[in-house]
Amino acid sequence: MKALGIILAGGNENLGQLTDLRAAAAMPIGSCYRCLDFPLSNMSNSGIGKVAVLTQYNSRSLHDHLSSAKWWDLGRKQGGLFIFSPYLTSKNSFWFRGTADSIYQNITYLKRSNEAYVVLVSGNAVYKMDYNDIINFHVSKEADITIVYREAPQDEDLRSYGVLEVDNEGRVLNIEEKPLEPQSNLISMGIYVIQRTLLIKLLDATQAEDRYDFVRDILVRYRKKLKLYGCHFDGYWKTLNGVKSYYDCNMDFLRKDVRDIFTKDAPYIETKPKDEPPGKYNAGAQAKDALIGSGSIINGYIEHSVLFRKVFTGEGSAIKHSIVMESCYIGNNCYIENAILDKEVVLSDGKQIIGKPGDPMIIAKGQVI
Repeated sequence: MKALGIILAGGNENLGQLTDLRAAAAMPIGSCYRCLDFPLSNMSNSGIGKVAVLTQYNSRSLHDHLSSAKWWDLGRKQGGLFIFSPYLTSKNSFWFRGTADSIYQNITYLKRSNEAYVVLVSGNAVYKMDYNDIINFHVSKEADITIVYREAPQDEDLRSYGVLEVDNEGRVLNIEEKPLEPQSNLISMGIYVIQRTLLIKLLDATQAEDRYDFVRDILVRYRKKLKLYGCHFDGYWKTLNGVKSYYDCNMDFLRKDVRDIFTKDAPYIETKPKDEPPGKYNAGAQAKDALIGSGSIINGYIEHSVLFRKVFTGEGSAIKHSIVMESCYIGNNCYIENAILDKEVVLSDGKQIIGKPGDPMIIAKGQVI
């Protein structure tokens, strides 16, 4: 089935100061990826050769990352990668006022296309999926909209998700957006399949009524009128909807079974490569249960941590249960535990950064301590 893709990558979610200077979709993952790499690779690996990325909030980092589409096999004459941001005209002075509005402001992309279906996904989730499976499910059920969902873990706070109720055939009986009292443990993954012409019709209708949110103003509002179906997914999936989920996602990459999903089993997740040498471990350096990015120089002790590109750690320093982003400099005899160091943080000799288990301390980008 021919389909085009739309990735919503404009939000900053609830990641605090980590997204003061970047969109959530640009967050670093697993020592070498950006979050956007996962849905973008899924599109390409599913044979979807026409993909639009809708950006808004602090999009410079994303635009730099997407400066060449060839890494995701989307550098092509027909179709390819499209990047849309809000723009001002004499008739339009608005930023994107919601997810539906962001698509509507670029509705020409839909109207000039001829693909039958649209795969609409969030840009702030880490997973691997063949979208053809969802499209085939959508067609088999003759659905108007298909929503991909999963069962939430028992300890998950469902108030930050869309919650579904489905029958034995997969028909969506009800959908609530971020309910205070969820009636189910089935959560939407923010992945949808819909006919292109129907999406255009729904966007025109919601815009005429000054409604701008895809979930509240289309899914929830039309849940009884349209045929909504839920497609179950039970693979690895993590959405970056808070500091804890971001921390947990990176710690998950220390597990071999999770890493193998993305790095061992084809098709693979692609990213924009950097021309840097492998990490260097000087005499006395130790790394245990850790991921070390390219261009890093390690002199101290690393345990159960994720380090990104070009990180330097001094002699006698120890990093445990932490995330250290690109180009950080850690001096001699420093101690870091349960922390997230954003890009270009500098710690002088002897400094300590200690957070709480499950509640990491965050050091903002560029801080010198």
